[in-house]
Amino acid sequence: MIKIYVTILREETGPIMAVRYEPRRVEAKWQQLWQETRLFEVEADPARPKYYVLEMFPYPSGRIHMGHVRNYTIGDVVARYKMMRGFNVLHPMGWDAFGLPAENAALARRLHPAAWTYDNIAVMRRQLMALGYSYDWRRELATCDPEYYRWEQLVFIEMFRRGLAYKKMAPVNWCPACQTVLANEQVEGGACWRCDSEVVLKELEQWFFKITAYADELLADLDRLPHWPERVLTMQRNWIGRSEGAEIRFPLAGGGDPITVFTTRADTLWGATFMSLAPEHPLALDLAAGTPQEGEVRRFVEHWRAQNRSRGALEEITKEGVFTGRNCVNPVTGWEMPVYVANFVLMEYGAGAVMAVPAHDQRDFEFAQKYGLPVKVVVNPPGETLEAAGLTAAWEEDGVLADSGDFSGLASAPARQAIARHLAEQGLGGPAVQFRLRDWGISRQRYWGAPIPIIYCDKCGLAPVPERDLPVVLPLNVEIDAIGASPLGKLESFLHVPCPTCGRPGRREADTMDTFVESSWYFLRYACPDYREGVLDRGPVNYWAPVDQYIGGIEHAVLHLLYARFFTKVLRDLGYITIDEPFTRLLTQGMVLKEGAKMAKSKGNVVDPDEMIEAFGSDTTRLFLLFAAPPERDLDWNDQGVMGAHRFLHRVWTLARTLLPRVKGAAAYAGPGTDLPPALGELRHKVHRTIQKVTDDIEARFHFNTAIAAVMELVNACYQALESVPDDELAGRVWREALETMLKLLHPMVPHLAEELWQALGHDASLQRTAWPAPDPAALVESTITVVLQVNGRVRGEMAAPASATDEQITAWAVEQPAVQKWLAGKTPKRVVLARRKLVNIVV
Repeated sequence: MIKIYVTILREETGPIMAVRYEPRRVEAKWQQLWQETRLFEVEADPARPKYYVLEMFPYPSGRIHMGHVRNYTIGDVVARYKMMRGFNVLHPMGWDAFGLPAENAALARRLHPAAWTYDNIAVMRRQLMALGYSYDWRRELATCDPEYYRWEQLVFIEMFRRGLAYKKMAPVNWCPACQTVLANEQVEGGACWRCDSEVVLKELEQWFFKITAYADELLADLDRLPHWPERVLTMQRNWIGRSEGAEIRFPLAGGGDPITVFTTRADTLWGATFMSLAPEHPLALDLAAGTPQEGEVRRFVEHWRAQNRSRGALEEITKEGVFTGRNCVNPVTGWEMPVYVANFVLMEYGAGAVMAVPAHDQRDFEFAQKYGLPVKVVVNPPGETLEAAGLTAAWEEDGVLADSGDFSGLASAPARQAIARHLAEQGLGGPAVQFRLRDWGISRQRYWGAPIPIIYCDKCGLAPVPERDLPVVLPLNVEIDAIGASPLGKLESFLHVPCPTCGRPGRREADTMDTFVESSWYFLRYACPDYREGVLDRGPVNYWAPVDQYIGGIEHAVLHLLYARFFTKVLRDLGYITIDEPFTRLLTQGMVLKEGAKMAKSKGNVVDPDEMIEAFGSDTTRLFLLFAAPPERDLDWNDQGVMGAHRFLHRVWTLARTLLPRVKGAAAYAGPGTDLPPALGELRHKVHRTIQKVTDDIEARFHFNTAIAAVMELVNACYQALESVPDDELAGRVWREALETMLKLLHPMVPHLAEELWQALGHDASLQRTAWPAPDPAALVESTITVVLQVNGRVRGEMAAPASATDEQITAWAVEQPAVQKWLAGKTPKRVVLARRKLVNIVV
C-alpha cells in the first residue's frame, strides 16, 4: 500500500490541482460524473457510423478476477478510442446467469440459485463500475430473467415447427458429478468441461438442435472471417470436419437390412475383410440376438457403452472386439465378412460402422492380428508389390490399386472417384459427404436453466406452448435437496397443465435448456433490451449488428463461438435479422498467470482486483494489464510491474502540474512549425511521431503495450525538454499541444487520470467527447540537423536545428545555447563561424 499525502494548490484564477496524485478521489469523482452525465448512453443513429464492441459476458460466479479485468479493459480501450474517432459506440454488459456453475455453487452454500446469482450480480456490477468501464448500463441484461428467456422459448418453438428442434432417444454424454447431459463440444479429453469428472455414455431421450443442417454454411462462411484468429478458424474447421468419400451398403448374409458405411478410402474396398460396429450401434445387439454370441456381445456392449471413448481416450485403450455371430457381404467381391463390435469405433463417425481393411489401416491391422482375421493387400506403393504375409504394419498411404477388378492399376485418387460412381450405378452406394459435426444436444437434467416450452399429451404428442402463454417461468418456490437433483420433474404445480391443442391433461417438459443457448444470441438482444413486442426490434438490431469487435478467451473457440454462428443463421432464416455472421472481428486474449501458473484459490496465487484498486487505483490496474503483454499473449502478474505503472502515472501528474503555469492562458500550438527554435521543433516532432505510433498500434494491432511505451517515451522527452525550452508565450503554446495530446493518447487506457488533468487545463467538456489527435505531416518529417558547438576551437556541446533553418538562424541559436553561454561568461563573441552547417565555432 502506498500512502499518498495530498495538499491542494489553489490559485486566485485558473485550475485547482492536487500536488500529488490521489487515485481513489479522482476515480470516484469521474465515475460519478460519467454516470450523472450519462456519457456512455447511446441510441441507434443512421446518420453516424456505428461501432459495436463487446466482451464475452461473465458467469455471475461470485467476484470478478484478473482475467475478467484484462478482458474488459481491452474492450474499454477499444470503445473509448472509437468514440474519440467519431463512431457511435455500443458497449454493453450483462450476465450469463443460468447453468451449472451458478447452481452448483449456490447449492454448496445451501442457497437458492436465484438468490446466489442476483447477489453476485450486484457485487460484480459494483466491481466493474469501480474500474470505470464505459458501459451503457441501461442495456444490462441477465439471461435468468423471464423477460429474456421468453423470447428464447419463442425461437425454440419456431425451430421446433421447422424441424430444427427435435427429440429422440440417443446415447449421450453423461456427467455423473453434475448429473446432466453434455454436448459433444463440452467433453474435453473424456472429461466434463466444468468439473473434470469422467464422462460416460447413457441412453436418454433428449432434445437436439439440428446444427448439422447448417454444416456446409458454417464451414464455408469461415472464409468470410478474415479478422478472426487463424487458430480459431482451424479449430472450427476441424470440429465441423467435412469429409468427401463414398457411402457403401454391405448386405447381411442371410437377409436383413444392409449395413451402411461411409469411407474416404473407397480405393481399398476390395481389401475389406471384416466389419466393425460401435458398441452404441443399433445393430450391435440386434445381430447377436438368438445366436450363441448374444450373451458375450451384450456384456461387451454394456461395458463399453459406459466407458470414456472420446477420440483422445481411444488412442490409449487396447483394441478389443467381439464377433456378433453374423456376417455381411462385401458388395464388390462377394466375400462374406464377419461383423464385430469393436471398442475403437465411434458412433459419431460413419454412422458407427466401419469396413475394416487391415492391410491399409493400422487399427484394423492390429485388430486382425489379434483375432486371426484375413489381410489382403489392394494398394501398393508405386513401383512395389506388397505381400500380406510379410506386412508388419499397414500401408496407409495412397498408391496403385491391385486385385481390385477393373480398377486395378489406377492411382488411389482417381480410383476413389471411379469406384464411387460405379457403386452408384450398381445401386450399392455412391459419392457422399459427411461431417464430423453432430446435432447439438440441448437437454439438461438440471433446475437452473430456461424451461423447454413443450407439453406432452397422450393424444396430441408433443405440443408447443402457445406464444400467449410465454414465458414458461422457471418456478422459484422450490427446494433442491442435493446437487444434481432437479425438482422440476416432481413439482406438481409446474408439471401438470392442460394440452394447448385438445385441452386434455398434459405434462410439461422437465428438462431445461443448455446455458449455451442463452449465450448464442444475447449480443443481439443488447440492441433492444426493453423491446416487448417480439424477439428482436429489427430497426436497432439491423443498425448495430453485427458486433464489430468481439473479445474473449480461446476456450470458447468451438463451444460458444460455433453455437453463436449457428443461432445467428437460424435467426436470419426466421426473419429476425439480415446478417450471416455475428462477429466481424475476434480477439482471443491470453490468460493472466502468476508465477507461470493460472490463478486459483487452491494455489494461493489469486490477485484480488478490489485490493489492487484500493491500493493503487483502477487506472494503475488497467495500465499494468495493458502494458505487461500484447493482448493475445498470456500475462504473468508482476508486483514490480504494478508499482512501475503507478510510478508512471505519478510522473504524468507531476509533469502536468509543473507545466500548468506555463500553459495557463495559452492556446495549443497549431502553426506550420517553421517558426520554432530547435528544442521546440524537436519536442513537437516527438509529439506527432507519438500520435502516429499510438494510433497505428491501437488501430491496426491492438498492441496497447507498445502504444503505452510510446507515450512513456514522450513523457521522458517532455522532462528532458524542460531543461532547454525557454519559458515564453510560444513555448507555452507548444507545451499545451504536447500536454493535451499526451492526455488524449492516454485517455482510453487511464481515463480517470486523463479526465482530471484535462479539466485542470481549463476544459469544461469531457475528454471523451474530444477528437482523437491526428499527426501533422509536416511535423513528422525528419528535418533536424545536429550541429557541434565549439568555443575558441574546443567542443562544448551540440544542438539540434531544423534542416530548413538559415545560416543566420543557426549561428544565432548556437550563441544562445546554455552550453555556450556558460563559456562566454557575458562576453560578446568576436566572430561566429559556421562550417558546412555541421559545426559552429564561437571565437571570444
